[in-house]
Amino acid sequence: MTVAAAPTRPDQRPQQRPYQHYVYAYPHKTAYRALPDRPRLADLWAGESRQALSLYAHIPFCEVRCGFCNLFTRVGAPEGLTGRYLDALERQAVAVREALGEAEPPRFANAAFGGGTPTFLTADELSRLCDIAEQRMGADLGAIPLSVEASPATATADRLAVLAERGATRLSLGVQSFVDTEARAAVRPQRRADVESAIARVRDARIPVLNIDLIYGIDGQTAASWRHSLDAALDWRPEEIYLYPLYVRPLTGLGRHPDRLAADLAWDETRLRRYREGRDHLLAHGYHQASMRMFRRSDAPAQGPDDYACQTDGMIGLGCGARSYTSSLHYSFDYAVDMREIRGIIDDYVATTTDDFGRVVHGRAVDAGEARRRHLLQSLLQAQGLALDDYRARFGSDPHQDFPTELATVTALGWLADDTPGLLRLSPEGLAHSDAVGPLFFSPEVRAAMAAHEPR
Repeated sequence: MTVAAAPTRPDQRPQQRPYQHYVYAYPHKTAYRALPDRPRLADLWAGESRQALSLYAHIPFCEVRCGFCNLFTRVGAPEGLTGRYLDALERQAVAVREALGEAEPPRFANAAFGGGTPTFLTADELSRLCDIAEQRMGADLGAIPLSVEASPATATADRLAVLAERGATRLSLGVQSFVDTEARAAVRPQRRADVESAIARVRDARIPVLNIDLIYGIDGQTAASWRHSLDAALDWRPEEIYLYPLYVRPLTGLGRHPDRLAADLAWDETRLRRYREGRDHLLAHGYHQASMRMFRRSDAPAQGPDDYACQTDGMIGLGCGARSYTSSLHYSFDYAVDMREIRGIIDDYVATTTDDFGRVVHGRAVDAGEARRRHLLQSLLQAQGLALDDYRARFGSDPHQDFPTELATVTALGWLADDTPGLLRLSPEGLAHSDAVGPLFFSPEVRAAMAAHEPR
């Protein structure tokens, strides 16, 4: 089926707000619901391929909560809580490994520790986390890509030494801004000198890939100050740089100010300008664009044998805040943003028994239609685009047949490139508007569930 030709005049194009949802997974977590039947893990994973799984461990602790953060994490931890949390995470790993069985032992293609801030854990606790991944789950961390998130304050030499020794191939550092006043405006209290010291420690640890996260759209940020942060990051020649637009979400520190939650067209335009400035600056300095957010240095070393495909392969998540994917169900523990709610969920997790970890309590079914949407989104929002032959081989249909209205809209907006036969690929402006492209493909059912979700 052929999509209708795009209008030629810009004033004929439909309008879309550029910053709607960051689609890093589909269905969105706010579409998950409690599962009254509490299905058994063993039943969910029966018949699922285990040949290229992703392993994710969520550590829901931070030394401070940034003003923009709506991730599942709490500030600080009472004495002994991190140890009890790791005890529970180990019980969960035992239950998951038992549910997977021995007939087809899982093979992990990659692993990641996220949060929160995994490096909030002590060096000994990080070592124990690696032991759980290897000894309980069977992941060979020294042979697969292992990515770990860190903050400048927690990227200490002893923690980094553990991660390097245990096989970490990528360290992602949440810098956000090299300008102290901007960091404070984002409720990220830090000094540039401390950030630079942390980056130096990462380089000394010789972890192959350093990623630096930066944010645009912060109050008081200008083109000059944005360039200042970009250049400060480039001075370290990181293998990756992520450029994130600032979002203000309910129940976050910045979201407590009602005026920041209002629709703001001028702010949209400001963020788009900062994005384009950042993109062009990185491209001019030897980076290539992998997605709207990710830029990778063109001569960066390969991260190792990574044959995991996010569109098709499964994921096992450990810890509250982690999600797991089978072909028919995406599941997790409960989700919240409010600090009191998060503390309660963590307390419930820490008290969970091995037997109870063998059942799923929260999730969303993924039928054939949702699987098509997920595959398209996970491919189209990457710079390389969606290979039409791969889609046809998997689903027996064409995306133009499955999503005629959505693709017609993206085409009318001028966001599809037409220069590569066999690929459905976003244009540079399409990539710039990825957070508007993604929501176009949400199913009505997922939209309704997200709209009914009450932030807590």
